[in-house]
Amino acid sequence: MSFLAIEQVVFTYPGRPPVVDGIDWRMPAGEIHCLVGRSGCGKTTLLQLAAGLLRPQSGRVLLRGQELLAPGPQLGFMFQAPTLLDWQRVIDNVLLPVSLQRRPGAGDVERARALLDQLGLAAHAQHYPRHLSGGQQSRVALARALVLEPALLLLDEPFAALDAITRAELQDDLLHTCRQRGTTVLFVTHDINEAVYLGDRIAVMHAGRIVDDIRIDLPGPHVQAMRDEAPFNRYCAQVRKSMDGVAA
Repeated sequence: MSFLAIEQVVFTYPGRPPVVDGIDWRMPAGEIHCLVGRSGCGKTTLLQLAAGLLRPQSGRVLLRGQELLAPGPQLGFMFQAPTLLDWQRVIDNVLLPVSLQRRPGAGDVERARALLDQLGLAAHAQHYPRHLSGGQQSRVALARALVLEPALLLLDEPFAALDAITRAELQDDLLHTCRQRGTTVLFVTHDINEAVYLGDRIAVMHAGRIVDDIRIDLPGPHVQAMRDEAPFNRYCAQVRKSMDGVAA
């Protein structure tokens, strides 16, 4: 049984062609799957369907064999902008998913502080978001997404607005944190290099369909220097060829 199964899912808006058009796709537990494609191909809509934020007109989404009908604590989200609460300190922003359900206890606070420590933000727990850099704010958003220890983490181009060095650092943070916790990840990106660095598999999406599914077999743990090596760049070229082929 797949951890996440998307079975013949179709989603469309009235009067428009399907945004997601009969996608069949499965993810094993503990893997990082990246979804790439040009703007408007349906990546974010598929992510929202996988999160239970949208319901398909036909087909179904299964999480651990059960149909996913709505978001829940088993899912964590990280979007393009950190969307932190300016009037809340960093620790309270991390604890927000807990606070929406109940009063955070000592164990919740300890878990939040451990995440901040792991992401290099322990000294900033009592600061406000306006005192942080863009990269630090994104790390807070990642800690918030993980504080409930979700089985599935969904990310929609969360590092797109950051400079190249900070983006690379956050990719390493994401890999290390999710590998350590065994979190399954679905990551949407336009960036082929990012997808190859992060992904165990890469799905190429075009016009509402998945047109290619590429297994990435690079030695781990991943380090930044591997981006300059031939195997990494062969995978980048393979993904690029796949995207160019469907766009021709």
